[in-house]
Amino acid sequence: MRRLKTTIATSAVAAALILAAGSMPALAQATLNETIGARAQSGSGNDRLLVDAKEIVYDNDRNTIAATGDVQMNYQGRTLQADRVTYDRNTGRVFAEGNARLTDANGTVATGDRFELTDDFKNGFIDSLRVVQTTVEQGRPLTTRFSAPRAERSEGETTTFERGTYTACEPCKDNPERPPLWQVKAAKIIHNNSERTIYYEDATLELLGIPVAYLPYFWTPDPTVKRKTGFLAPRYVYSNTLGYGGSVPFFWAIAPNYDLTISPTILSRQGLLGQVEWRHRLENGTYNIRATGINQLDPEAFLPPPYGAGDRDFRGSLETSGEFFINQNWRWGWDIALVSDKWFLTNYRIRSESLSSYYVKESVSTVYLQGQGDRSFFDARGYYFKTLSTYDWQKQQPIVAPVIDYNKRFTPPTIGGEFAIDVNVTSLSREAAQFDPLSNDSAAYFGIARTCRQNDDGLFNPAECLVRGISGSTSRASVTASWRREFVDPIGQVWTPFAYLRADNFWIAPDFNGYQNPQLENFIDGDDDYLFRATPAIGLEYRYPFVASLGTSGQQILEPIAQIIARPNETRIGSLPNEDAQSLVFDDTSLFDWDKFSGYDRVEGGVRANVGLQYTVTGADDFYANVLFGQSYQVAGRNSFRQGDLANVGLDSGLESRASDYVGRFQISPNANFAFISRGRFDQEDFSLNRFEAGIRANFNPYLPVSTSLIYARYEAQPAIGFPTRREGLLASARWDMTPNWFVTGSVLLDLDRYLVARETFVIPTATPGAISQRENIGYVAGMSLGLGYMDECTTFSVSYSITPRDIALTSGEKEQNHTVAFSLELRSLGEVGYTQRLSGSDDE
Repeated sequence: MRRLKTTIATSAVAAALILAAGSMPALAQATLNETIGARAQSGSGNDRLLVDAKEIVYDNDRNTIAATGDVQMNYQGRTLQADRVTYDRNTGRVFAEGNARLTDANGTVATGDRFELTDDFKNGFIDSLRVVQTTVEQGRPLTTRFSAPRAERSEGETTTFERGTYTACEPCKDNPERPPLWQVKAAKIIHNNSERTIYYEDATLELLGIPVAYLPYFWTPDPTVKRKTGFLAPRYVYSNTLGYGGSVPFFWAIAPNYDLTISPTILSRQGLLGQVEWRHRLENGTYNIRATGINQLDPEAFLPPPYGAGDRDFRGSLETSGEFFINQNWRWGWDIALVSDKWFLTNYRIRSESLSSYYVKESVSTVYLQGQGDRSFFDARGYYFKTLSTYDWQKQQPIVAPVIDYNKRFTPPTIGGEFAIDVNVTSLSREAAQFDPLSNDSAAYFGIARTCRQNDDGLFNPAECLVRGISGSTSRASVTASWRREFVDPIGQVWTPFAYLRADNFWIAPDFNGYQNPQLENFIDGDDDYLFRATPAIGLEYRYPFVASLGTSGQQILEPIAQIIARPNETRIGSLPNEDAQSLVFDDTSLFDWDKFSGYDRVEGGVRANVGLQYTVTGADDFYANVLFGQSYQVAGRNSFRQGDLANVGLDSGLESRASDYVGRFQISPNANFAFISRGRFDQEDFSLNRFEAGIRANFNPYLPVSTSLIYARYEAQPAIGFPTRREGLLASARWDMTPNWFVTGSVLLDLDRYLVARETFVIPTATPGAISQRENIGYVAGMSLGLGYMDECTTFSVSYSITPRDIALTSGEKEQNHTVAFSLELRSLGEVGYTQRLSGSDDE
């Protein structure tokens, strides 16, 4: 017995087996060579067959050639393996028996008790066939399995499984004969490789071996297909305003780089909702267009204006987004959404890429141009904000275009350090001025929008009213040139001198006509149409880190920090609109900022000193701890935070006194699984807590398969900027992996100041027993979710219950909520189905 390897230039298995047989009679060999030559001439002449076997036997009586013992044949990318392979010259058939295994060029593996194939392995019959195919889907490996008592292979492209079974689930390791989680059994399964489609005839879907669905005929793309024309998984919907509904989307793969999805939804109460999405990929980018529309059968199912769209027959939306690369540094794009009314997306549950966030109900459209170099950045864009909240007025929303930002950094050749240039240009306009009362006593209602109450003279009182945005147009161009350089002296002290020059140009054209716009004349001077502001500054930052080693495991650093900045007083406070600098937050993150305002419309002036002490420890196993405590002082000049602007920004910030509130941070992370961080602002007189935030993240693996997070925030009242009561909330979430496959999730959002807001906000207080405004110190469940899920290599299942917040009822202060149950089931490679049922609440806002 000896192992023989022979490579032959022919397409016939017989030729390889005969020439590998060793010595034979000369006449017989000559006769066979003639046959081999004729068969080779009928083929391509370029194929190679590699035969590997322990023994090859030529049987002249039966006209067969047999290879036995770990037989392996490689031909045209296909590999046939078996204990014994026999070639019958009479029929041109190859018979493989004993651990037979055929591997195609694409990696598909077919195993069976017995193979009967043609000599090119393309056609034949297989007994007890089992096929395993592995692909990658959405970054996860996917292995599919076919099996059948008998199958037929045609032209190497089509395999027909008689009484076949298909699944993507792995067999049970302990009991391989047990039915998988799901499988499809069919009288006939046809896998067409050229079409990359699987056809099922007389099919039954089984879960855990129990039949749950029957289809006489259907087809699916095979797992190698990323996109293919056909129907997608059905979707179902129900609500009291829409009725019962269902949709079967159709996906049309028109070309490799563009496609169309049509999703008609039949709603029992409202009629036909049409949805179309076009996607197109080009050489330098992609874009898509989504259109939705419906001619409602029952518009009165929704609230009437101004609280709903009960007066509209046709409703719809048009959205498009795209991004294109000009070159490796430049790109441009857009994200635009047009809606018929502010309630459409919510009422019909349309997923929109333009929604900024869940809690801020607005759709944001933008067009942009962006470029980035090694040390430079450019961004130019425009914004259109469409409010989706019942109680916001669209005419008060600004149109912002353009917004241009440019940043360039470089190292000066002579003085060293880093030099930076920052440019910002912003222009916006709005139809109606936005006024905001400081308290409920000074509140009135303009339509459904909350605004300021008029005095006896018919004017708004600036002491009781804020201007969030002026009517008309405002443009500003700001340029900042800055320099900084760090020096370390021989004893380790770090000195960082810096300087900057800021120039701002304002063009203001307020509109005092229409709506409540004439009230603006009581707040700003309409004569100034061009204003200029310049702010030079020079400063020094000092740090002296004391470092102590903790051996090889880490180190600790104690670092005092001091900073002083000198600049002239801020000018024109209150005479300029403030559009982009209203979100002032003074805490540990802004203690050492050169300018603590959040935008360009305000600029900090005067001489200010900032001091703090920081302690940091690093250790083994990713241990990290950090403590920072500090304070800010107005040393000289006018305190920019003491005098409020049109929105009173700076007041109640903790910076309005000569000595600011104290700010601090405590952070600790013992290892990669646990982290805790807290920050606070403490009153500079009595050390009472004015602002506090804390968060914890924990992963208890491998001791307990639980991960959780907790976020708590409490902000004391800031009546000067429109928050007359404290704000307090708690958000907790957790996940428990009960088994490697089953998991439970949950979250809860507690509104801990709800009863205070209800008392302050609403004009008509409710005396209803149990109403929020009648409660004391109680946590209100603003949102909650509970979920149960399962995930393995072939199945994803989830069911969830959620409570989501809604708009606040205007007259009572009670807050309606949506209680929703959602279900989804995905059988990988086969399809998915989902259903959402709203238990309470409604779609009529």
